[in-house]
Amino acid sequence: MKAPRHILETALYADDLDATERFFGGLLGLEKVTRIGNRHVFYRCGPGMLLIFNPAETVKPPSNPAMPVPVHGASGDGHVCFGASAEEIEATEKALRKAGIAIEADFHWPGGGRSVYVRDPAGNSIEFAEPRIWGIRTDTEDEA
Repeated sequence: MKAPRHILETALYADDLDATERFFGGLLGLEKVTRIGNRHVFYRCGPGMLLIFNPAETVKPPSNPAMPVPVHGASGDGHVCFGASAEEIEATEKALRKAGIAIEADFHWPGGGRSVYVRDPAGNSIEFAEPRIWGIRTDTEDEA
């Protein structure tokens, strides 16, 4: 079997989708693709998707046989990391502080790169990091 090329979607879980929309769509500016009632809200992020589900709704079997997505869900805090340049992280950190979002950690990795961690309204760990923390080079870095 050939290894997958990339992660297409990442899922987090949140009970309050209105607060989720204010954070991810309003504050972070992600492009909302769809929201279905109190079940889920989906965002585009670069070439991938961030899916946020209400765990109380995704444990229910699908009512539409044309969409046979298995029931799923998680409990406890999840984690997602958004890749960003050093300049983007600096601007994001300032915007988060201005919005009253507490910075949980601001870390410069021993091998290079910076991560800033906050919590979303559901308590999920949200990280903004330079891809180089994982040895990933971006087109911008290659040009420098």
